Amino acid sequence: MDNIKHTFVVLAYKESKYLEECIKSVTNQTIKSNVVIATSTPNDYIEKLAKKYKLKVVVNKEKKGIAYDFNFAVFCTKSELITVAHQDDIYDKNYAEEIIKSYEIDRNASIIFTDYYEIRNNEKVYSNLNLKIKRILLRPLRKLENGKIKKNRIKVLKNGNAICCPSVTFVQKNTCKDIFICDFKCNVDWYAWWQLSNQDNSFLFIPKCLMGHRISLETTTTDIIKNGIRTKEDYIMFCKFHNKLIAKLLTKIYKNSEKSNKV
Repeated sequence: MDNIKHTFVVLAYKESKYLEECIKSVTNQTIKSNVVIATSTPNDYIEKLAKKYKLKVVVNKEKKGIAYDFNFAVFCTKSELITVAHQDDIYDKNYAEEIIKSYEIDRNASIIFTDYYEIRNNEKVYSNLNLKIKRILLRPLRKLENGKIKKNRIKVLKNGNAICCPSVTFVQKNTCKDIFICDFKCNVDWYAWWQLSNQDNSFLFIPKCLMGHRISLETTTTDIIKNGIRTKEDYIMFCKFHNKLIAKLLTKIYKNSEKSNKV
């Protein structure tokens, strides 16, 4: 019997060659979760894979952009816990089990997220400069109880976006309905974490690498970096935590980190 407490919503876009690998990873968990596919670009490729794995496809007819796609994915099904699985990424078989264990400890959380490894040229990379920096930024949340304190939630966000979006599970009852709604193309997740950090609900961080985030020239993030969109959005986000002078400095430093997205 499916575990109705948790659902993986696989967010599919056009025809990603990695989609099936993602589906396999979320359907092969130690604790069986519900799995559905959400898309704003329905096509035969997605339908074929859905039929192969006997998955429901839900279509977002409001094609307004990536923020709306993410927001749709979080609320397109009814479960206590929702993980929006990015089509290019993979999840270790005990991801759902660890998420549910943490949720049982603190049901007042808004998000539960894990550490992660990168997938570069089909190899799993557990340590590099980018990952080390993010783990340093996440230190204030290494103890589960620390996420209940607002200043700790702000600490992990004010100097960069250290939370890996596909590693996040949303506690639907504690998540605002317009969590992702903004005009951003890249920092929709950072914006969402900022919104949630100002609520009374806690952040739960599991310091274990339980999923893999793919770094590829074909990903949306790579295209956004190339067009300079991310730099503009980084500045807007830094201004939410710092004065303009510091925000400009941090944006310049953050821009140099874009080199880590190269394969």
